[in-house]
Amino acid sequence: MQYLAYLTFGMYLFLVLGGGLVATGSRSIVRAFAGLLVALVGVAGLYFLMDAPFIALMQILIYIGAVCVIIFMAVMLTMASRGEGYESKLKSPAKRIMSMLAGAVMAFLLAGMVMKYPLASTVAPRHIPVAELGEALLGPYALAFELISVILFVAMVGAMVAVYERRK
Repeated sequence: MQYLAYLTFGMYLFLVLGGGLVATGSRSIVRAFAGLLVALVGVAGLYFLMDAPFIALMQILIYIGAVCVIIFMAVMLTMASRGEGYESKLKSPAKRIMSMLAGAVMAFLLAGMVMKYPLASTVAPRHIPVAELGEALLGPYALAFELISVILFVAMVGAMVAVYERRK
C-alpha cells in the first residue's frame, strides 16, 4: 500500500515540475498558462496526499478557479487587438544558460539548508479540523485573508483598464 502512495506522490511531483518547466520555458503565453494550470493541479494533489482536503480544495477554488481565470481573461483581452497569438522572442543561449545556472544555485542552496536543518516529521500527518483552520484564518490572519481579495480585485480592474485603453 505504501508503494501506491509513493507512485501517487511521484505523479503529482511530475505534474508540478513538468507544469513549472512548461510555464517557465514556453515561448507562447497560452502554453505557459497551460503549464501553470497543470502545476497548480499538481500542488492541489500534494495537499490531498498530506491529508489536507480543505487546503487542496481552496487551492483549486482560489488559484485555479479565480487567479487563473483572471490571468486568462487578461491574456485573451489584451491579445485580441493584435490579431494573432503573440509569441515572445527567442531567448539567446547565454540567457538560457544563465537562468539554468541561477536555478541550479538556488536548488543547491535549498538542498544544503534541508540537509543541515532537517525538519522533524511524523509518520502520519496531523489532522486539523476545518473549524480550527477557519478560526485561524478569520482570527490572527484576517488581514492577510482580506488582502488576497483586494489583490484579485486590483488584477481584474487592471485587466479591464488595459483593454479599455487599447480600444480607444
